[in-house]
Amino acid sequence: MAEILGLVLPFFGLIFLGFVVARLVRQPLEALGWMNVFIIYVALPALFFQLLSRTPIERLTEWGYIFGTVFSTYVMFALMFAGSAVLSRGEIAESTIKGLAAAYGNIGYMGPGIALLAFGEDAAVPVALIFCFENIMHFAIAPTMMALSGGDRRSPGALALEVARKIVLHPFIIATAFGVSAAALHVVPPEPLARLLEMLARASAPCALFAMGVTLSLRPLKRVPTAMAPIAGMKLVLHPIVCWVMLSIVGDFDPVWVYTAVLLAGLPSATNVFVIAQQYGVWVERASASVLITTLLSVFTVTGLLYLIKSGILPPDLFPGA
Repeated sequence: MAEILGLVLPFFGLIFLGFVVARLVRQPLEALGWMNVFIIYVALPALFFQLLSRTPIERLTEWGYIFGTVFSTYVMFALMFAGSAVLSRGEIAESTIKGLAAAYGNIGYMGPGIALLAFGEDAAVPVALIFCFENIMHFAIAPTMMALSGGDRRSPGALALEVARKIVLHPFIIATAFGVSAAALHVVPPEPLARLLEMLARASAPCALFAMGVTLSLRPLKRVPTAMAPIAGMKLVLHPIVCWVMLSIVGDFDPVWVYTAVLLAGLPSATNVFVIAQQYGVWVERASASVLITTLLSVFTVTGLLYLIKSGILPPDLFPGA
């Protein structure tokens, strides 16, 4: 247990530091802008490129693994969306945000840091694959469902163009594409560039976690949504279970890859859920509350999940030898 605490305390400690500093040093949320730009457009892309470019190309095309992880996330979205739509008698927009809160984990800011800390550089490739393909799914789902609800009145062509633009131009996905290309072509960056990438990669996790703590601090909890219990239960408990079962059914994967996917599935709701809610003016305060509450609860659930993994209680395959 001491090893697990040694992993999670520095990780969540950075989020806590950001939270406390934001309370002590009164700055508006907008002051975090350039920090977020650095994280999203520079530091995390550098991390993804650096690690993927060193990976044998055959390890970057595990389509069964990609299907298992993305499908388990989609199942979470579909279950929450369907349940909410039934209870609200067909309210699509609000149900979409609830579905995203139950499925869209903080795999960008929290994922690389905790997975690499827990499993080493072997976790880099599954983190990048999960991030890339799950974000493609989320970028497509949110505007499509909002268009069906009537909240987005763009033409189908304009909507498809916007979805494609978000996917193609996202800095993480661009970095992933460049990293895969460098791996395929065996491109090795010159020494000065490699050192720069190393510095940026090392800065990514501390900056992302600190910025996340600041963001949580400056979006105070005003209302606990009635859907909080099922959202938290699905996101933090059911999602990693479904992911584990799906990967056991789909194929025989490297244990580090399985555990990385399960760990990422157990992360709290992404701050992007709040961003999407704010963009469409739907369930905004409650989306913010979902992010804050699931993040607080994840201190305990992620610690428990890591304990199950590290102690060997959770095997990497539910059906060994099948």
